[in-house]
Amino acid sequence: MKPFDIEQELGFTEANQAQMRMKKRIPYCKVGGYVLYDRNKIDAWIKNHEVDIVS
Repeated sequence: MKPFDIEQELGFTEANQAQMRMKKRIPYCKVGGYVLYDRNKIDAWIKNHEVDIVS
């Protein structure tokens, strides 16, 4: 996935993604100067950061 795809699907702006990458908070890879995201790793990352709310 490209940063644009993440922004469209998850609402993280490209600037926010860049900050998260610098802080090593989001999984990504860089190929030929392009930032790419693996959908499976992003889905797992989201699942690992879920907060369960007990009512």
